[in-house]
Amino acid sequence: MTLAVAALPPELRASLPPELRGLRRDRVRLMIVDRAANEVRHTRFDRIGEHLGTGDLLVVNTSRTLPAAIPALRADGTLVQLRPCVRRDGEWHALAVEPLPPHRNVPLVLGERLTTAELFLGVVVGRRADIPLLWRIAVELPDVALMTGVGEPIRYSYVPEPVPLEHYQTIFATRPGSAETPSAGRAFSWELAIALRREGVALAEVVLHTGLSSYQDDEFDLEHRLYEEWSEVPEDTVRAVGRAARVIAVGTTVVRALEGAARDGTLRPWRGWTDLAIREGSPLRVAHCLLTGLHEPQASHWDLLRAFVGAPLLERAYAEAVERRYLWHEFGDSMLIL
Repeated sequence: MTLAVAALPPELRASLPPELRGLRRDRVRLMIVDRAANEVRHTRFDRIGEHLGTGDLLVVNTSRTLPAAIPALRADGTLVQLRPCVRRDGEWHALAVEPLPPHRNVPLVLGERLTTAELFLGVVVGRRADIPLLWRIAVELPDVALMTGVGEPIRYSYVPEPVPLEHYQTIFATRPGSAETPSAGRAFSWELAIALRREGVALAEVVLHTGLSSYQDDEFDLEHRLYEEWSEVPEDTVRAVGRAARVIAVGTTVVRALEGAARDGTLRPWRGWTDLAIREGSPLRVAHCLLTGLHEPQASHWDLLRAFVGAPLLERAYAEAVERRYLWHEFGDSMLIL
């Protein structure tokens, strides 16, 4: 069985964060996928401590979400929305889409100048060869300051109204840099994090600045073209992993950071761009377990999950999530693979 996007009722795509639906962020639902027992169980996120214990290590992503949907004025006077996927010194690799839903892709013109908020933004220098929907734009302004001043959070059709940027942040977010929220850590509250520490569950940090989850083209998205992301794994985290009984990666971004820093078989401090693709059969040298959100099986997210759990159990878990009306995407419910 393979779950299809069409099998997911639209109302299961979370359109608001739980705080704006009358819930605490740590009161979303939590599905436990127990590989050893070949079982799927259901609980609430604030009870995650019942499934963790002394010696366990939660590794979280401290990247902070930027308002990365940037309005830009084209040379012909029309507006376009830029969504930077990769940001290097002096150059963005960005999606260019219509400023209003459904945000279809817009072709840019080589050499055209773009402005934002009456400031010169940059010049289009071409398409990215491996991902031609991404435009290479030579930029001159400090990007984080620019985004903070003129941007808004990237959102998709299942979030029809703007949501304040604060709701896209996790409690761990300190390093601005992500185009979209590292959403697996979003359900943690400070109260829950402190309670877990008291129970002997340790916490360590990595940074991975996320790019885009969609190229706004369904057929192209199915090709799962991956891009590089900036990642940092500090020495303290390497030492914490060495002491841990189990390493629970909080999100696929953390898996990519940890496994990218251990590509030669040994986890070492790392700072740089990672282009690691993790799929079914990929060796997992660091992460034992995974805490993640729910995303449609056609997404590249599904590929990474298959590195942790076999298709029959994973598909059963997703089927139960649909049956029990779990909510999907960054404002939805959670899954813990043990």
